[in-house]
Amino acid sequence: MIRRLLFALSISAILAATSGCAVNRASASLMPDADLSKVKSVYVVHQTADKNGVDQAIKDALTKRGLTATVGPALTPPYPADAVIMYVDKWMWDITMYLLELTVTVRAPANEFPLATGNSLHTSLTRKSPKDMADEVVTNIFTAKH
Repeated sequence: MIRRLLFALSISAILAATSGCAVNRASASLMPDADLSKVKSVYVVHQTADKNGVDQAIKDALTKRGLTATVGPALTPPYPADAVIMYVDKWMWDITMYLLELTVTVRAPANEFPLATGNSLHTSLTRKSPKDMADEVVTNIFTAKH
């Protein structure tokens, strides 16, 4: 009886320890009146705390989609583009630093009103490079349906 209880507890502990490590999520949503097909140029707002080139990874993902993208500091609206991208990058330590979560918001250049939002979350076992996560988020945003 004690052996079965110890075995069950051991299995439960192993499952609990390993099940939380392999999480990933990628999503995007558009505002009902957003039409991203009209977006040809994008201004990516550099976050001052970003020392890992996430802004450049987003710019590269946009350029790969055929858009003209520039990176620069936050400005007072209106921005010199068809859309403005702001992002939040969350980093985690697990033997090495890795990008845990990236949230990208596409905003109107005149008033920074949100038009679309995309998110990518990859924990340690499913981690991706910042370039791959930026590409995943940008692709999901520009292929999202209402």
